[in-house]
Amino acid sequence: MTVKAVYSLLIIGGIVLVALQGCRQATEIERLDRLFRDYSGKNTPGAAILLTEKNCPRWLETYGLADLQRAVPVEPKTNFRLASVSKQFTALAVLLLAEQERLRLDDRLSDWFPDFPVYGAEITIDHLLHHTSGLLDYEELDSSDIDGQLLDRDVLNLMMRQDSTYFPPGTRYRYSNSGYAVLAMLVEKASGMRFADFLQQHIFLPLDMQNTIAFEAGRSTVANRAFGTAWGEGRFVDADQSRTSAVLGDGGIYSSVYDLFRWVREIDAKEVISPALFETAFTPNILPDGTNTGYGCGWRIDEHRGLRRIHHTGQTCGFTSVIQHFPEIRVSLVILTNRHEPMLNDLADRVMALYFQYADESTACRVVD
Repeated sequence: MTVKAVYSLLIIGGIVLVALQGCRQATEIERLDRLFRDYSGKNTPGAAILLTEKNCPRWLETYGLADLQRAVPVEPKTNFRLASVSKQFTALAVLLLAEQERLRLDDRLSDWFPDFPVYGAEITIDHLLHHTSGLLDYEELDSSDIDGQLLDRDVLNLMMRQDSTYFPPGTRYRYSNSGYAVLAMLVEKASGMRFADFLQQHIFLPLDMQNTIAFEAGRSTVANRAFGTAWGEGRFVDADQSRTSAVLGDGGIYSSVYDLFRWVREIDAKEVISPALFETAFTPNILPDGTNTGYGCGWRIDEHRGLRRIHHTGQTCGFTSVIQHFPEIRVSLVILTNRHEPMLNDLADRVMALYFQYADESTACRVVD
């Protein structure tokens, strides 16, 4: 199912925001539909796409099913697990605590967790944010003594059982889910709040992201939830949860294109945190040997079509996602799917190619009470 019309509509703070698309949109929407044809149809797990320019939605389209068992279609308010796109919210939580002077980015793991092994005295919060800590991948460690799904505190405990890192902290870049799970526990220690509650109170509610949530089974629910799938035995099968799906800091947030519209606006507005500190999230880390890692705090940074691009992908059991933002032209793209599949970089690039083909045709935008 595709949300069709000649307009995109979002309600923000009681105001209806309409991006007038008009007849000129017919051709580009038809071409967008062709890019997402594999997500449409009966018994097909779906996708939601949002493309905004200058804080107006240009494309807001949904395809396929959020719940195969109940044949529930994807809608703009359907909440998907973001997987590693969650990391930008974990990073923002840490930066907020730094701004509140509850922690310092050069604090060491041993400062916050005195029982951490000796190697923790060499790892700073900054290392964790930039994936230069060298922490071992928790997915590769033996956790057979832990019942049920792993939680962030289990990842911290696994790290405290180790006696080494992949490399001396700060000397190399290696993407680390372990680091972001540990950051979630640092947020709890520094704030005195559960990680999910801190996100809700200090990020999601201030941004009016009312249905975005770091999901904890037994403590919270996900409204309008999409259920994850994977291709197996010649068909899509249920694949909503895995052993690591409950770890929050590295990938446990659920959100929708409806709520993420507010998030991409915040990337420009920078209202929940000082612009200077927020900008550090979009600044690539430089190693002591001069190597540019291309990673800030929860964001990758590169160039695409000669434009600066900040972006991230997410992939986990049953879900794949991507977010991209081009600050120079104030264009953002979000694609969320409820299927485990290859990273969506290629699909996102094709969507952006379509956008750039039509970019010279302005989108009228008006606010209606």
